[in-house]
Amino acid sequence: MSDERVTNWAGNIVFGARRLHRPASVEQVQEIVAAGDPVKVLGSGHSFNDMADTGGDLISLAGLPRVAEISADRTSVRVDGGTRYGDLVDRLQAEDLALHNTASLPHISVAGAVATATHGSGVGNPNLAAAVSALEFVAGDGKLVTLRRDTDGDTFNGAVVHLGALGVITALTLDVQPAFDIRQYVYDNLPRAAVETHLDEILADGYSVSLFTNWTSPDITMAWLKRREPMPAGDFHGATRADEPRHPVPGMPARNATDQTGEPGPWYTRLPHFRMEFTPSSGEELQSEYHVPRERATEAIDAVAAIGADVSSVLQISELRTIAADELWLSPNYRRDTFALHFTWIADTKAVVPVVAKLEEALAPLDARVHWGKVFTAAPERIRAQYERFDDFVALTREYDPQRVFRNAWLDSLLG
Repeated sequence: MSDERVTNWAGNIVFGARRLHRPASVEQVQEIVAAGDPVKVLGSGHSFNDMADTGGDLISLAGLPRVAEISADRTSVRVDGGTRYGDLVDRLQAEDLALHNTASLPHISVAGAVATATHGSGVGNPNLAAAVSALEFVAGDGKLVTLRRDTDGDTFNGAVVHLGALGVITALTLDVQPAFDIRQYVYDNLPRAAVETHLDEILADGYSVSLFTNWTSPDITMAWLKRREPMPAGDFHGATRADEPRHPVPGMPARNATDQTGEPGPWYTRLPHFRMEFTPSSGEELQSEYHVPRERATEAIDAVAAIGADVSSVLQISELRTIAADELWLSPNYRRDTFALHFTWIADTKAVVPVVAKLEEALAPLDARVHWGKVFTAAPERIRAQYERFDDFVALTREYDPQRVFRNAWLDSLLG
């Protein structure tokens, strides 16, 4: 336990916690929670708002013993609550197994990614939380709770994307599949005309596809395609193959990015944008993201392009991706295939927030749902109205945390 100053990864949030605990066992987690003081869990700190802030105590699970238990039938892996994706992939690859997808950053914690419905990309790939088949957590009374997809059905679907409101996640079980190889290709300058007429085809032309743009030109700056099969020779809908490795943010060192030669490599060395052994950036950024129904993707692009000058004035890069639908109550992808518009901003909150508000106004007619872990200004009542099971989720928080041990100002505002 310490009283050190703690910030999130980006440094835009300084946590107001009295103490930071680093328990070395689940039993120690239970003792901390059972004391009844306000508690929040700090994962890898890769959220950009104060959802993990507290005036009470912070818990880091990085000190828990690393767990990566493969099931006897080799269809799942159980991991501890402090595991990062980068910690897990070597273990799975050694067993010739894989996850269905990864986030752009392998540095983030599995539990944190699940809690906020973080995602990769691909028209057939749901977000990372959809891989969870069991959830183990310390509830507000300090007792251990286990919920399973196959036995707890509806309640389980409500608890997976939990925003830190139900308890401290001490272990998760994830679906796995046989390991596979992926190739990555990067193309420059995808013409706007191709986006207008062939967007669905473009987004489906790979296991995972990301489009990068700075909104200063009608064209897409880069298309990153991750594919099982080789790309045909020639251009890609008018875009030309990059002549050297690229970083998603122009001007940043491409050595931090994963292989783009088109040579096949293990899934975990191609699906993330960044190599685990490199720090992708120093945190000098803010991020926002909005999820619209996939069939409204072109409308969303048009809406942002219409305010492109405002957006680009505080932008480093924007990434456009797809995520498949799921059944998780608070997932932005709940029961709808999604087109996600991600914005990596400069590290200037005062300059960024007014642009975020203008962006949200432009996307509001498209029923844009926020990414929970990013910077947003949307009113809580508007967010609540977008989720048909929101009141049911609030009821879950009362069941598992009746004394409001895990509440903070962010959750009070959102949940009411």
